[in-house]
Amino acid sequence: MSALTRHHLDTPVGKLTIELSGGALTMLDFGAHGKATPGTPSSGLAAEIGRQIEAYFSGELKQFDLPLCATGTPFRQKVWQALRAVPYGQTRSYGEIAREVDSAPRAVGGACGANPIAIVVPCHRIVGAGGWIGGFSGGEGCATKHILLELEAAQQRLGV
Repeated sequence: MSALTRHHLDTPVGKLTIELSGGALTMLDFGAHGKATPGTPSSGLAAEIGRQIEAYFSGELKQFDLPLCATGTPFRQKVWQALRAVPYGQTRSYGEIAREVDSAPRAVGGACGANPIAIVVPCHRIVGAGGWIGGFSGGEGCATKHILLELEAAQQRLGV
């Protein structure tokens, strides 16, 4: 079994914590959780994640290309796969995702809230009916979700 490593990244929405195991990203969460693995990653997957996160926030990256290994039920896995299909700068409603995965909006909201790989698996792109922002369990809650949605929309408008 591969060792778990943890790193903290500074971003425009505050610190993010990433966890890696078995050559895959297993967690990306808001805040600095737990003790970071000693040393600054200058190569390997942790460095690549840092590079892609930085490129995302600067508008240079629209789709992440990282090995992921999120732990969750088959239903949650299905929802998270649907979230990854929502294009950068766009949103879908909880109801639209629910119809796609043959479920209910509330269940989709629960899967979004349990998403262990924020930003890369873009649960922030899922909104309530009529464009209502819905909930968000990361960072400063809906304020962070709003920042991420505005970031993507502004970069889309600028053609970045």
